[in-house]
Amino acid sequence: MKYGFVKVAAAVPAVKVADCKFNAQQTETQIVVADGKGVQILIFPELNLTGYSCGDLFGQQILLEEAELALMQIMNNTRQFDIISIVGMPVVVNSTLLNCAVVFQKGKILGVVPKTYLPNYKEFYEQRWFASADAHPDTTMVRLCGQLVKVSRNLLFDTPDVCFGVEICEDVWAPIPPSSELVLKGAEIIFNMSADTENICKHQYLRSLLSQQSARCLAGYVFASSGFGESTTDVVFAGNALIYENGTLLAASERFSFEEQLVSTEIDVERLRGERLTNTTFAAAVRKYSQSGGQHISTELVPSRGLILTRPIDAHPFVPAGGKLLDERCEEIFSIQVAGLAKRLVHTNCRNVVVGISGGLDSTLALLVCVKTFDKLGLPRKGITGITMPGFGTTDRTYNNAIALMGSLQVTTKEISIKDACIQHFQDIEQDMSVHDVTYENGQARERTQILMDYANKVGGLVIGTGDLSELALGWATYNGDHMSMYGVNVSIPKTLVRYLVNWVAQTGVDVLSRNTLLDIIDTPISPELIPADENGNIKQKTEDLVGPYELHDFFLFHFLRFGSRPAKIFYLAEIAFKGVYDSTTIKKWLTTFFRRFFSQQFKRSCLPDGPKVGSVSLSPRGDWRMPSDASAALWLKECEELQA
Repeated sequence: MKYGFVKVAAAVPAVKVADCKFNAQQTETQIVVADGKGVQILIFPELNLTGYSCGDLFGQQILLEEAELALMQIMNNTRQFDIISIVGMPVVVNSTLLNCAVVFQKGKILGVVPKTYLPNYKEFYEQRWFASADAHPDTTMVRLCGQLVKVSRNLLFDTPDVCFGVEICEDVWAPIPPSSELVLKGAEIIFNMSADTENICKHQYLRSLLSQQSARCLAGYVFASSGFGESTTDVVFAGNALIYENGTLLAASERFSFEEQLVSTEIDVERLRGERLTNTTFAAAVRKYSQSGGQHISTELVPSRGLILTRPIDAHPFVPAGGKLLDERCEEIFSIQVAGLAKRLVHTNCRNVVVGISGGLDSTLALLVCVKTFDKLGLPRKGITGITMPGFGTTDRTYNNAIALMGSLQVTTKEISIKDACIQHFQDIEQDMSVHDVTYENGQARERTQILMDYANKVGGLVIGTGDLSELALGWATYNGDHMSMYGVNVSIPKTLVRYLVNWVAQTGVDVLSRNTLLDIIDTPISPELIPADENGNIKQKTEDLVGPYELHDFFLFHFLRFGSRPAKIFYLAEIAFKGVYDSTTIKKWLTTFFRRFFSQQFKRSCLPDGPKVGSVSLSPRGDWRMPSDASAALWLKECEELQA
């Protein structure tokens, strides 16, 4: 299992109702194709060896015998393959007929899972032909294809890499599906074989149901449903094949296709395990249900040959997809920021805020949040004081944008130069002004913070912090300088998302003059402007030249914090996500930088001011991230060093 990925597939083969020989050939072909693609576990639709829509023919002995012969033929002809296959067929157990999923590998039946909930309403009449899994105890055995095998709804199939369980169609529609119990007994992926009929709007409901079940179970969910070839006497089957991981759709078939389909992708079992480890509610449920009746069957799962991920890897995981979704997400994020600040202002009965305006993205977003908050609270914008504090590295472009934006937004504008104060301070501490070291830079940052804090005291206001999540992760902030504020509205916004938020506000929430200024700010290189400009007056100190591209660091941060991924896995995913953008050597360099800075800069995060959590990744020491400031980075840096770029 490379980095936790297990390759799974859902097959929708061609079917002829009651023609077991034809169905066996189609099933066999799909197994061969799937094995050739490196699939490790494959599931077929419900009753695919006979066809789901046989009706009263299920009472015919010849059909039941042919189904067993069909299974025997498939196992004999595919025994040389390592793939685990799950096919659907009727099985007679103690003079009752069960609707079953048969799990087999290399010619050996691993177990038989019968359907628990049999629909008997509207177009469904399953209780006319089948008995429920509950009709038999978990100790039941059956002789099938000459093998004595277990028959139970509580079977768990253990491999060295993953534990999986099986449920059938209606089971997932039950108030408490068998899969809910299976995952609490150890299953990490659930396979569901189905014969799902199509009705108007039902498909969207089905997707929602499967998404929610995979999310609730913190599991992978692989769904294969009957397609073209089933009887259309009264209903139509569209051939749904859907694969989910913790609520996210990874792969889907084409509905109403007249051709057989094989939908495959990789489920990140390591990620699922990480989610379960940190979710204490899941652990509490495990304690309640894990001891009740699960039967584990051990087998092998041969590693997928030369695994090449086919699932999408998002290079910008903090940024939602474009169009309507991006607009909705930006509105939601902006509203969270506004609501957080509004509560703080109402609680403190404060009608004034102070924001340092640099002409850069972060301070711009903070100012926009303040403006929207004051508007919603019915407070005059003049209660927002924007202070621009030009220093030794301030360029005309950022200065002019800062002045223009404050003017067009109609907030109180102040300009306080830090040059003279810093010169005096450097003289006091005997700092050589020609040495542009950390003292030279941090002295300016702290002077700006002192101005903001003292002016806020003067007007009875709050200093609104501008620093973002990416800067906190890298420690790219001056301790007790721009690191400090009275409320930080951007504290959970990563750098890659800041740009999109500012652009969204520019397009949807401001006047034309403000929009033009915002668009120019978006195009301005990111810089603290603490080093003098070049001979042409342009920004000389570019942050991403010093610490690396923020889109890489945000990618690293997301996978490290959200899923607990190790450096080698993050590197592997980054190579895929940024193929053609950054080479492996560059990714390795900045990944090493990320872990070195992340560990060494924890002390800054341990004393962060308050600020609203926005997404699933946060570095608040009171909420999501508790880490000692003196934790060693040795393990992570060693793995970074060993990466083959």
